[in-house]
Amino acid sequence: MNRQKIHITAPFSPETVQKLRAGDRVLITGTILTARDAAHKRLIESLEKGEKLPLNLENAVIYYTGPTPARPNLPIGSAGPTTSGRMDKYTPALIEQCHISGMIGKGYRNKEVIDSIKKYAVPYLVTLGGAGALIAKSIKKYTVLAYGDLGAEAIAAMEVEDFPAIVAIDIHGNNFYEQGQAPYQKI
Repeated sequence: MNRQKIHITAPFSPETVQKLRAGDRVLITGTILTARDAAHKRLIESLEKGEKLPLNLENAVIYYTGPTPARPNLPIGSAGPTTSGRMDKYTPALIEQCHISGMIGKGYRNKEVIDSIKKYAVPYLVTLGGAGALIAKSIKKYTVLAYGDLGAEAIAAMEVEDFPAIVAIDIHGNNFYEQGQAPYQKI
């Protein structure tokens, strides 16, 4: 399966997510929010208490990363993905209640997350673990928006240009991990 790279804009529009297919290689330009487990936990605790969130997440694309400190004259340090499964217990509620438009991380997702991806048309993309310094080159600006006390796990906005990712699970539930492994299952 040799696919071309698709240029898309974040946040993702409904038209964009309809066209994305598992295995598509994409280059993302626009605004992506960072949030890891500690931020997800706080967001869900606030939602459960009926509290107002510290920011509007509607249409947000959330990247699971905890970047390292920036070197001089750079907006960010290394910004590789965090294992997405760490967010799985929070993700269905975040998708349903906050209406995000996409997620980026690394690794597998559980059945409940995949069901939410299909029900609410929110694709899951992955980027390469171990390539955080390379990924950081596509990040042009980094601004903490909420939970600054969490340090690297704060929610921040990243302005990105040609941020590399692969559609891992599309809104139809097609799973690139399963597709990639299928030929080897027959052995």
